[in-house]
Parts: sequence; structure tokens; C-alpha cells
Amino acid sequence: MMHPFLGFGLGLRSSHFEEIITTKPDIDWFEIISENYMVEGGKPWYYLEKIRADYPIVMHGVSMSIGSVEPLNLQYLDKLKQLAHKVEPKWISDHLCFTSVGGINSHDLLPMPYTQEALTHLSARITQVQEYLGREMIFENVSSYLTYKESQMPEWIFLAELSKSTGCKFLMDVNNVYVSARNHDFDPMEYLNAIPHTSIAQIHLAGHQDFGTHVIDTHDEDVPNPVWDLFRQYATSLGPTSTMIERDGNIPPLSSLLNELSYAKSLVGDIWFNEQGNIKHG
Repeated sequence: MMHPFLGFGLGLRSSHFEEIITTKPDIDWFEIISENYMVEGGKPWYYLEKIRADYPIVMHGVSMSIGSVEPLNLQYLDKLKQLAHKVEPKWISDHLCFTSVGGINSHDLLPMPYTQEALTHLSARITQVQEYLGREMIFENVSSYLTYKESQMPEWIFLAELSKSTGCKFLMDVNNVYVSARNHDFDPMEYLNAIPHTSIAQIHLAGHQDFGTHVIDTHDEDVPNPVWDLFRQYATSLGPTSTMIERDGNIPPLSSLLNELSYAKSLVGDIWFNEQGNIKHG
């Protein structure tokens, strides 16, 4: 499945609901957190119904725990499937990680060991989820602060093999790649270039906290210059890919995020678009 180029979007956050409805800002699309809408009615749904009438929507989950060794949560998958039927998203994404340990949701996106055993396990789980939902999934790379002694391959080779075995696509969080590269001392472009560009359906841009000796993925700061630089370098070879700013904490005024979106578009303008503003092909 080829995912359409939606342009430049934002994560939909409740503090911006009213302004979006009343001003209809120049934003191409919005990403919602799936779990926030797994309820009947209420204000979130009231606003979402109005916003989705004017903007394309994609769904982004945080609780699938696709990498866990525990059984898939079919109750959660059923809610996700029902939500997708109501929202009619362009696509659904979640994270390549595990969140549940011993039946308890840790509420952390925990990285997996990169072994052949984990690859086989994850491939089977992704296939099962895609068949249950009746659609292809997109999975996001997570940031990490530790590595496993058992790992047999770097993360980027693991992802490339996963794409080959399942046909799943990736939501490439450029900030997460930068954070992990700093923490584990690898070349972020080696990571990005190792994964087939045809496997990338979406890009996240976000901020982090830099402590010098290590970097923490917080998504509560503006996108920093190193992440912008990495995004532009990646965009040179990637081609037009739906890109959004993800902000989860310390939410700024909508105008600030619109400025970041404009900057993102300016960085790739001469790479992705011709002089008439049309998408370049090939």
C-alpha cells in the first residue's frame, strides 16, 4: 500500500481545539492519540467530529505493546478497530516496543532486543494485528537509553528485516533517531539510510532535553537545530513524506507550532517541490 503525501501536520492537542475550529489554520492534517478517543461521546469527540470535517486525520497509539511476549490484547484491538471505523483515518500507527510487563502497563515505550528470535516473534505479531484490523499498520521507532547484550544486529537492520518480512511501514521519528544516536554513539544517517525509503510512510519531528552526556526524549521543547539538520539531510534522498510536529508537554500557543511547520516546509521546499509548488517525482 502506498500512503499519500498529506503535507505538513500537527499532533491534535486539546488546548488548541477551539482555535482550530474557529480559525481553521493552514495545517494540512492532524494526528490524534488513539487512546484519547476510545470513549463514548464527551468533549474530545465533539471537537474531533468538527475538526475531521475539515482536515485529514491519522491515528497514533501508545498501548498496543506489539513487542510484548504476553498475548495480544484483543479487547484493545477491538476498540482500535471500532475507532478506526468511526474516524476513518488515513492510517493507524503505534510503536515498535513493549509496554506491558507481567500484565501491568508500564506506560513506558520500552525498546526490544534486536535478535532473530525477537524479529520472528514481532513479525508474527504484526501479521496477526494487521489481519485482525484488516489494514496495514505503521510502526514508530522509539528512542532508547540502554542496549541489550543479547542483541545480534543494530536497530536499523532489524527494522529493514521487519519491513521485508511483514510489509509494514514505518513512522520515522527523526528526533528519536537523533536521541538514540547520541546515547549509543552511532551515525544517525547510517540508521536512516539503511531502511528502504519505500517503507517510510510518515515523519515525526520533536524536541528533547540535552544533558551533554546523554539526551532524553521529552517532546516538550521546540525542535532543536540538530534535529532540523538531520531532517533536511534525510529529506534530500527520502522524497515527499507526510511530516508533522509532535508536542506532548509544555504545549505552546498554536502560532508557535505553525511557525515550526512553516520552517519544516522551508527546509525541504527546494528538495520536494518545484518552482510552482508541485511535488517533484523521481
